[in-house]
Parts: sequence; C-alpha cells; structure tokens
Amino acid sequence: MPMLMPAPELRVDLHPGKPPILHTPAHAFEDAPGWAAVHRHALRRLVTEHGALLVRGLRLRATDQVGAVFHHLAAGLMTEREAFAPRRTHTPGVYSSTAWPANQPMCMHHELSYTHSPPGLLLMACLTPPPAGGATALADACAVLDALAPELVQRFQEEGWLLTRTYNDEIGASWQEAFGTEDKAAVEEYCRANTIEFCWGPDGTLNTRQRRPAVVRHPVSGRHCWFNQVAFLNEWTMAPEIREYLTDVYGPDGLPFNTRFGGGDPVSEDVVQLINTVYERHTVREPWQAGDLMLVDNVRTAHSREPYEPPRDVLVAMAEPMHPTPTPCPPTREGSTR
Repeated sequence: MPMLMPAPELRVDLHPGKPPILHTPAHAFEDAPGWAAVHRHALRRLVTEHGALLVRGLRLRATDQVGAVFHHLAAGLMTEREAFAPRRTHTPGVYSSTAWPANQPMCMHHELSYTHSPPGLLLMACLTPPPAGGATALADACAVLDALAPELVQRFQEEGWLLTRTYNDEIGASWQEAFGTEDKAAVEEYCRANTIEFCWGPDGTLNTRQRRPAVVRHPVSGRHCWFNQVAFLNEWTMAPEIREYLTDVYGPDGLPFNTRFGGGDPVSEDVVQLINTVYERHTVREPWQAGDLMLVDNVRTAHSREPYEPPRDVLVAMAEPMHPTPTPCPPTREGSTR
C-alpha cells in the first residue's frame, strides 16, 4: 500500500521508484485553472518537501488551458535565454519541450543551470503521451551529491564547472534563437551582464565560455545540491558517432557544447560515466498520461527525458529565477550539518 502524506485536501502517493503522485479530486478537471489557483501554495509546499510532484487528474487538453494553470501556479513565467536546443513558443513563457532527437536520451540535468539566473521551478504538462518511452525521469540532487566521490565533489566545488559553446546552424540552437535577437550588440551586452566570455568568428560563429558553481545551497532548505549540467553537455555523453562527426567537421574546440572543470581541465570519459551512473541509481520515473501536470524544484531535483516513440507533446514553463549560492566549504557527508 502506498504511504500517504498529509496536505490540505490533497493526497500524495509515494511508491519506490516513482515520483510523488498527487491525485486530484474527481471534480478538479472541470476548472483546472481555478483548482490550481486555490491550491497553489499547498502544491508549492509539497514540491519543496518532495523535490517534485506529478499531479494527475486535471485532464489538461489545450495549450491555453495549460498556460492558465501555469500562470496560476507561478507569480511570473520566465523568458528562456541561452537554450542549448530550440523550442517552439506557444504563448509568452509557455514552450514546447526541447527539440531533441526522439531516439536520443536527454541525460539528467538541472534546467539552465549554466545561466546567471536559472529557474527555481519547472512546470510541465502532457497533452499527448508517447506510445512508448519518453518519461521525464527525476533524481534527487542531494542524494546524488552524497553518492559521488568526495574528492570529485570537492574539486568541482572549489573550481566550479566551465561550459563552452559554439553556436552554428547545424546542431543545437543558433545564437539568434538562444539569445532571442539578431542584434550582435545586444548579445554582447547580455554576455557582459551575465559573466559570459565571448568572441565572434570570421564566419559569424559565436563562441562563449562561462564558469558556474557545481554545488549550491538550496534557497529554502539550505541543503547542498549537485546543481549543474557537467555530464549532460559533455562530449562523452554524446553518441559516439555524433561526437566523431562533429569533431571531424568542427574540430575538438568547435563542438556545439562541451564542459570542463572550472579551472579549464577536460572532464574525462570516466568522470562523465560515473556521474551518469550515480544519476541512474537515484532515478525515479513514471510514464506520462494525457493531462498530467508536473512541478519540479529545479535545484533539489534533476530531470531527464528518455527516448520515445513519437508523437509526444509536453509543454514547459520556467519560473522563480534565482541566483545560486555556491557552498563555501567542502560539503560534509550524511549525518552532518547538510
């Protein structure tokens, strides 16, 4: 039998290997935006408590309905900048899921963790679940941090992590898509304001470098969280044939994205595999059903997108922009002050 966690008029089911699932009352679908408005604060508390929440029973069917629910749940929706792959904008702040090959996984990561002000909250809604696969899986960032080798965590904590990007027209988002403008001067102004090194190639290619913290304090609980995209955006997470092709065409320094230790040293294939293996050991998943809503604490919880058989239609919004606070000293292990 599932354990039930108390919340005002809300029931949360906890099953091993699955995210927390909240089943709405039978009448909630009749006015999903209104139900979301009434329960906004209770839902947010549950997300803070559990790290994520799958809400089932609202029967979300239309983009405008989803947008209304998102707006009732968040004070304001963010405009995405620095996307690594293009999205379709449905309404301001409401996007399609990232355009990424259906047969390729999107490994565990924290959304926009390489930006200066990443979202603290992700909102997702499934209009069309895929016939097979395609789950948005989740992993607890505190548990992942505890499971990683202490010396590796300490190095990332001391140095941070470095993201390098080469914006081209073949792979990932173009610089125009990523920065929402065709004005190079506006891109340069954004980069300076957000601590991003940049240079333009003679063919108009944009190259950027940005250093960010890899271990941060949760803004509410104060717990240490593994918060980055070191493994996901690293060359060794790419399918071998894709990595070889891109390296042949653009050279090792011209990959669309890659990650390094904050001091500039490469992250080895063994380290990337270790991080992804630890993520997998802490992964929970639940297949999407039509009308599902998911709320994710973007600091406490990493997420992925598993390969799938099309079609799949999941809408996404981001909210609660934050400024991550790096941990000031090596995080201690379980049973300590974390």
